[in-house]
This record gives sequence, structure tokens and C-alpha cells, in this order.
Amino acid sequence: MAKPVLKSRLSAAAIDAMFESFSRHDPEPKGELDYCNDFTLLVAVVLSAQATDIGVNKATKNLFPIADTPEKMVALGLEGITRHIRTIGLYRNKAKNVLALSEKLIAEFGSEVPRTREALESLPGVGRKTANVVLNIAFGQPVIAVDTHLFRVGNRTGLAPGKTPLAVELILEKVIPDRFMLHAHHWLILHGRYVCKARKPDCPNCIIAEWCRYKDKTVA
Repeated sequence: MAKPVLKSRLSAAAIDAMFESFSRHDPEPKGELDYCNDFTLLVAVVLSAQATDIGVNKATKNLFPIADTPEKMVALGLEGITRHIRTIGLYRNKAKNVLALSEKLIAEFGSEVPRTREALESLPGVGRKTANVVLNIAFGQPVIAVDTHLFRVGNRTGLAPGKTPLAVELILEKVIPDRFMLHAHHWLILHGRYVCKARKPDCPNCIIAEWCRYKDKTVA
């Protein structure tokens, strides 16, 4: 079976103009998870799977001040971690993963968050998306973390039409100009969260509408 062709439906000029617009409107986009160091960032991203950033921030508000290192998290124990994050979806399994990844960081990585995707993905509860978020935010690597919002934007606009998150990621890596790569995933995620929403995209207030290939644009 032939491999699917991974390419954008937009021209290079349109893609450049689209990201120029993002850059002009929000030159330094930031993620919305609260954290105080690389370790707490990693934990926050693990907790954010199938949960909102707002919900995670509420849970970690009291957790991170007392457990901002792998050693402190291990000392808190499974019961203590669980008690702090029980308001988050799938909290029991996530608590186990946070404890296990903390133990592995101590045992195998000198208590430091690793700087490669392969090493990050070896940690309990860490998949490719989580690894990419950490690589981008903590270490400034120009990678794309494809969540549900970014997946929707990539397909809806025609920027990166892919059947899987990995396909969307690979297309974006090919077509986004290098000078925009560092912030690209934040721009796209925030755009999907607040403008290109799942049920009713806010097309009248979309800053990239003129390049978007979505056929069913909403009107004011």
C-alpha cells in the first residue's frame, strides 16, 4: 500500500502570510499551564491529558509549592499526589504515572528532565505530544505538539490535512517557515482553543480567515 502524501493544501505564500499574521498579533505566545521549573512543567503536561489547563492549574496550585522536585514528589507518595489531583480526570492513573516518572528521573536521569524525545517518551505517562511540549517550552526546540485543537485547525484550514496527529505534525514540520517554528504550536493551539472552536468557529474574528480553506465559514 502506498504511503499517503503528506502536504498542505495551502501555498507557501499563504502559509508564510498566515504565520506572519499570528506573529504580528501575538509575538511571544505562551502556554497556559502554570509551572515553576522543568520538572513541574513535565508533571503539568502529563496531568493535562484529557483535562483543561484551568483544571490542572487549580490542582497544581497547592501541589507544586510542596513538590517541585522529583525527590519531593516521591516523598509525597501516591496517596499525597492523589489527594492533590483528584479534581482532574483520570486522576488515579495520573498519580501513579507522576510518582513513577519521578522515581525514574531520580534513578536514571540524575533528577533532571531529559532533553530528547526518546528519553522523555521512556517516562511513564509521557507520549509524543507531551514530550514535544516539554522540548518546546523547557528547551526551546522548534517542535510541534499536536493536541485536539491543533489537529482540528490543521485539517479545517487546509494547512495540514492529516488523518492522525503524527501526520499533521509531519506536514507542519515540512511547510512552516523556520522563523516561525518555535512559536507555531502555541499559535495554532490557542487559535483552536479560542477562535477556531470545534462547534462554531469564530470566522468573523479570525486573523487568518483569508487564507483558510474551510468551506463552511461562519458569518457575523
